[in-house]
Amino acid sequence: MRLSATDLACRRGGRDVFAGVSFSVASGESLTIRGRNGAGKSSLLRIVAGLVRIAGGHLSVEGGDPELTVGEQAHYLGHQDALKPSLTVVENLEFWTRYLGSAGPPQATLQATLQASLQTSLAAVGLSALADLPAAYLSAGQRRRLSLARLLAVDRPIWLLDEPTSALDREAQNMLAGLMRQHVAGGGLIVAAAHGPIGLDGAKELRLGDAA
Repeated sequence: MRLSATDLACRRGGRDVFAGVSFSVASGESLTIRGRNGAGKSSLLRIVAGLVRIAGGHLSVEGGDPELTVGEQAHYLGHQDALKPSLTVVENLEFWTRYLGSAGPPQATLQATLQASLQTSLAAVGLSALADLPAAYLSAGQRRRLSLARLLAVDRPIWLLDEPTSALDREAQNMLAGLMRQHVAGGGLIVAAAHGPIGLDGAKELRLGDAA
């Protein structure tokens, strides 16, 4: 799979955010987007995810599912955690797994498989002990870990990560770095917006605006 952009342009709120942005990233590779605040890092990720309209240029994916858009083959992790406070940790993850994965009520055997997958994903981000706790009681770092669990619960080849280490302590940042390395090693690709190092060693780099 190869994700490519040619001369992308973004216009939001009546102003030009960026123009002429091009990049290419393939399976087994990662790309970090850097730049000052307001340079358009988040907007670029949202364009790739299909959440913001392209003002100019072209975005394409080769080698993916021809029946799906780029966004439908990607996980987008933005600044908002999108959790329902009244649902437990595992219920929140189950909702997103059903929404992002296969539709329709599963049969009993599929339900058992789903629950096992949810528990495995929670264990990977260190939230197994909090599975039955309402999300309202989670700290900012724990909420971020739960959002990261979605990346594991539903298999998608493209990860679009906007400041993924936000609210994470050092231990959790190391955990995330390990998950990203596993995804890339397994043939996935990652595009991440970040101000500092996030553990994507050897990643390509794209700078927007007057990057520091």
